[in-house]
Amino acid sequence: MSAWIIFLIIALICFIAEIYAPTMFFMNFALAGVVCALLGLLTDNYNILIPIFTILSIIFILFLRPLLNINPKRDKEHSFESQYIGKIATATTDINAFSGRLSIYDEQWEARTTDENAAEIKKGTKVKIIRHDDLTMYVEKKGKK
Repeated sequence: MSAWIIFLIIALICFIAEIYAPTMFFMNFALAGVVCALLGLLTDNYNILIPIFTILSIIFILFLRPLLNINPKRDKEHSFESQYIGKIATATTDINAFSGRLSIYDEQWEARTTDENAAEIKKGTKVKIIRHDDLTMYVEKKGKK
């Protein structure tokens, strides 16, 4: 099989992987595969094409991924998650500084108390969401000042 076909297949597999895992990671390999497929039309020498593929992949990961990464520095105040801050939720398990879950708007979220020394919040208690990081809500008992 010709080298250009091999690299074209690699590029297609990486494009498909990027569709299913949109992380701008596999796209770099796909682009390197396309370039090597075009170079494969000129030569079938794998001793030249494989190092070019490797070097282009590294270059694309280092320089192209940050450029194509959509909205990398998202403003937290205008993000989807900010709608929960200050809202009242219900503890679905006991909540402490290391584990717990809460329910708000029929959604389940990981929950933690804001302070390691805070008293454990019992299941069924109403809590106020103070802040969150990723998928973890930090809460305190409702009515606590």
